[in-house]
Amino acid sequence: MDNLIELLFPSLWETIYMVTASTIFALILGFPLGILLVVTEKNGIWEKPILNSILGTIINVCRSFPFIILMILVFPLSRILVGTSIGTTASIIPLAIAAAPFVARIIESSFKEVDSGVIETALAMGATIPQIIFKVLIPEALPSLVLGITLTIINLIGYSAMAGAIGGGGLGDLAIRYGLYRFETGVMIASVIIIILLVQGVQAIGNKIALNISKKR
Repeated sequence: MDNLIELLFPSLWETIYMVTASTIFALILGFPLGILLVVTEKNGIWEKPILNSILGTIINVCRSFPFIILMILVFPLSRILVGTSIGTTASIIPLAIAAAPFVARIIESSFKEVDSGVIETALAMGATIPQIIFKVLIPEALPSLVLGITLTIINLIGYSAMAGAIGGGGLGDLAIRYGLYRFETGVMIASVIIIILLVQGVQAIGNKIALNISKKR
C-alpha cells in the first residue's frame, strides 16, 4: 500500500502540473482566436470574412490532428522551448497547442449565445469594439465560458493520460508502465480511478462556479 501511494502521488502531481500549465497556455492562445472568430464573422462587429475564413480553416486543421500524432510533430518545438521532447514539462507544449483551437471554438460558441439585442444596444450607445468585448460579451457569456473551460480541463486530463504513452509522465504514464508492461493491474486500476475522480471533481467545481455566477445576475 505504501509503495502504491509513493507511486501515485508524484504521478498525480505531474498530471495536475501538466493540465494546469497547459490550460493556462491554451487559454492565452485560444481566447484571442475565439474573439477574432466572433467579431470578424459575417454581420459581426468587425466584419472581415476573408480573415474569418482563414482563421476557421486553420483552427479546423489543427483540431483534425490526433493528439498522439500532434505530440510527435511538436517534438522539435518542445526541444527548442524547454530543451527536451520527453517528460512532463515537454508535454505541456503539445497539450496547449492541441487545446488552443478547442478553446477558440468554445469561446466562439459562448459569445454567440449572447443576445444580439444587447450588442446592438451597446453599439447604438457608441461603445467601441473593445468595450463590447470586455463589457458586454465576456460578462454576458461568463457562465458558458466557465463551463467551456471546465470541458477544456477535462479534455486535457484525457490528453495528459495519452501523453504518458510516449514518455509524457503523469498518471497515464504510470498506468502504462506498471499496468501494461509490468502486469501490475492494481497500479493501473488505481491510476484510472484517480483520473476519474479528477474529472468528476473538475466538472463539479465548474458546474458550481457557473451556477453561482448565473444566480448572482
